[in-house]
Amino acid sequence: MPSAFNPQAATDIYCLLFEQYETLDLMGPVEFLFRLPQTRLHYVSQSCGMVVSRQGFTVQTQRLYRLPENSILLVPGGQGTRPLAQDTAFLRDLGAWLEQAACCLSVCTGAALLAASGRLDGLPATSNKQAFDWVRSVGGMVDWQPSARWVAAGRFYTSSGVSAGMDMTLGFIADHYGLAQAEAIATHCEYIWHDNPADDPFAVSALTS
Repeated sequence: MPSAFNPQAATDIYCLLFEQYETLDLMGPVEFLFRLPQTRLHYVSQSCGMVVSRQGFTVQTQRLYRLPENSILLVPGGQGTRPLAQDTAFLRDLGAWLEQAACCLSVCTGAALLAASGRLDGLPATSNKQAFDWVRSVGGMVDWQPSARWVAAGRFYTSSGVSAGMDMTLGFIADHYGLAQAEAIATHCEYIWHDNPADDPFAVSALTS
């Protein structure tokens, strides 16, 4: 297991991309993480090359081999999570990367990939409420939270759908860098932060429809 995350040290943030990821799942958190001190952002994938989001946004990625000490892994969601949740080679690599990461932030159905790797077993987590039944079917040993904007469980942070990843990221920043830092970043970006992780306005309607 990696050592505890140290926000005072240099931090590498690895954004793990795959075909048909959801653009805002990536770019929302990146906008905030970019503003942290001593951080370096890397856009990576299992095999390198150009990766295209569901909205057609293209990113040149490097191949991810191993995460260094004190690194953060960001895992977006999107339609591309469906085949990957059944891809044993990808899940094997993801499991290794999760073991190396000091912290992992997953957005939307990215939590399904963490669950499929087995690394969320026994932990509370959440995901996109529009896809909640599918996500739960992928990780039967996870303590899925049907009403949560985001969930922090040790070094794992999971969020509800798409824009919720931005609120989760600010929550992560508040936890590790201080509330003032999170609020300053939100203000600089003119973003209204929904700072209560238990306030999930989409949970009831999504799960009863």
